[in-house]
Amino acid sequence: MLASRRTDIVLLLVAVVWGSSYLAAKTATGSTPVLTVLFLRYGISAIALLLFVRGVSRRELKVGGLLGLSQAAVLVLETYGVTHTSAANAGLIISLTLVLTPLMDRRRMPPRFFLAAGLCIVAVGLLMSGNGLHAPGIGDLLMLAAAVVRAAHVALVGRLATGLRPFQVTTVQTVVGTALFAVPGASHLPMDAGVATWLQLVYLALFCSVFAFLAQTWAVQRTSASRASLLLGTEPVWAVAIGIILADERLTVLAAIGAVLMLTGTTWGQSIERTHRAAGDQPEAEAGVAAGASRDGREARARCR
Repeated sequence: MLASRRTDIVLLLVAVVWGSSYLAAKTATGSTPVLTVLFLRYGISAIALLLFVRGVSRRELKVGGLLGLSQAAVLVLETYGVTHTSAANAGLIISLTLVLTPLMDRRRMPPRFFLAAGLCIVAVGLLMSGNGLHAPGIGDLLMLAAAVVRAAHVALVGRLATGLRPFQVTTVQTVVGTALFAVPGASHLPMDAGVATWLQLVYLALFCSVFAFLAQTWAVQRTSASRASLLLGTEPVWAVAIGIILADERLTVLAAIGAVLMLTGTTWGQSIERTHRAAGDQPEAEAGVAAGASRDGREARARCR
């Protein structure tokens, strides 16, 4: 029981850290160029990971390199997006990834899933409307694009990274990201920046990147996927709460309705996808048992262990 609670706390802490990353990035880019923030975030993360990684296979290098490109695209859109919108909006809109990923992964989903996705689209419209209907802001549009690219990145991870060591793949991704942003980012290093700016950069690198990934990997191995996704799915809630408490952000009535609809739609869609996936796995398991039943009973029992 104690171990289960510890795992839940770690997953919840990951969600809080990721939820806080939008405000941290928004604050850091207020005094430092976006590409420099990304270079330092990747660079500090890469140094921390390279201290502990031991050996990278050719396939991990190839897959990590490709995923590094898609991950960099996500962070560029996210970081530029959050500079032009609120941290609360950023955290809510990016949660669209939860319903977009199954579609990107080309899974056949039941009609109810598309109702949940439609609810999320309405929510995005309300979040973008602010005080009334008007042309969407550039920041919200960039966050919407980030959600689409992030969903594609997650689907790509599912297809390519199966069987690979997460630590090694992540290390390659961070090294690739560091190289991509080295030229445009290194020329504007914040040498005269205050302590607060450097603390935000270190927080983004070591906590929002390195710690969050390693803690997530550790915790997911010790609990069910359903419980992990439920706790990690609270990320947008923390993004809104932290934006309101620490940055004095305010949600209009329309945006508040949009926030509720977004949380409802993503939670509903995630639940439908999880149930659908579990139902799809069951016939395969039953088929395996049926095939084994025709063989020697001892072998069948051994396969079931």
